[in-house]
Amino acid sequence: MEVEKATSVMEPLKDVLLTYFMPEKCYDEFFLNFNFLHVECLKIVLSKCLGIGIILGSVLVKLPQILKLMGAKSAEGLSFNSILLELLAITGTMAYSIAKGFPFSAWGEALFLMLQTVAIGYLIQHYGGKTFKGMIFFVIYFALLAVLISPLTPMSVVTTMQASNMPAIIVGRLIQAGTNYRNGHTGQLSAISVFLLFAGSMARIFTSIQETGDSLMALTYVISSSCNGLIAAQVLYYWNSSPQAPKKKKKKAE
Repeated sequence: MEVEKATSVMEPLKDVLLTYFMPEKCYDEFFLNFNFLHVECLKIVLSKCLGIGIILGSVLVKLPQILKLMGAKSAEGLSFNSILLELLAITGTMAYSIAKGFPFSAWGEALFLMLQTVAIGYLIQHYGGKTFKGMIFFVIYFALLAVLISPLTPMSVVTTMQASNMPAIIVGRLIQAGTNYRNGHTGQLSAISVFLLFAGSMARIFTSIQETGDSLMALTYVISSSCNGLIAAQVLYYWNSSPQAPKKKKKKAE
């Protein structure tokens, strides 16, 4: 009787757990066999929880960067070329994951990072006095994205794009790192966004291995973590440095 009552109480929760956190075999191990130390199932649940956490975090991960740009009304210190290469990497991962049928928990943050990165790309153009160019960039990107994730695009193209992520990430981050070095500061780069991206890419190494088993995806996140770590190190190094304020013109002597 008590077992039946417990089962009825767990029934609504079971649907949620099976949909988002674990397969049925792990549910049985945890809640029927009470084997809470089942290593394989613990790995699966940890991976799912990390994946969902990364996706939820990605909704806001670049918001501090966007707000900082809008507050300063300046994109000083940010490289548009770096943003384009970052978009290439994000888009490649998203298209590859959709084509391979990977679960949303394994790549969902790419969708939100893409939207925020496009917004940052537009703001860089806008605050650089090139608003029309920013609008053209916006339209062309989403047109290409629609074609890329459609059945019209061969799998070989998507796979090649995913493979190109590694050089794109490396070059894009090196461009930003070079910009920081030349300026002697990180400009309007948001420290919060940088550290969140670094933490997210580190966690993705584990989840990509656990949920997809795809070595190309895992290697992409290893490279991404290394490059994000470089930018994070620069943020710490240049912490007390800031863009020089425009010098005020000296008043003429009366």
